[in-house]
Amino acid sequence: MKLFTAASVLLFASASSHAQGQAQAPAQAAKPCEELKDEISKKLDAKGVKGYTLDIVAKDKDAEGKIVGTCDGDTKKIIYNTTPATAAAPAKETPKP
Repeated sequence: MKLFTAASVLLFASASSHAQGQAQAPAQAAKPCEELKDEISKKLDAKGVKGYTLDIVAKDKDAEGKIVGTCDGDTKKIIYNTTPATAAAPAKETPKP
């Protein structure tokens, strides 16, 4: 019975520490900014979004726009902004004689 109890405790302890290691992995495995920016851009393009910019800035820098991701070990952020739509030039009328 003591052997079973000892084995159970060891199994539980190792499973618990393994789960904690996996929970910390995403924070340590940060993506490079250019890679993340490309992924976000592809998703926006696939949804048909037009007229936007994605800018990589330092995490502590104030920037206008929506933060859509963090990268490089959480030291930088990617900012999404929409660009103003350019007004279409009015069609030229043909002069009437």
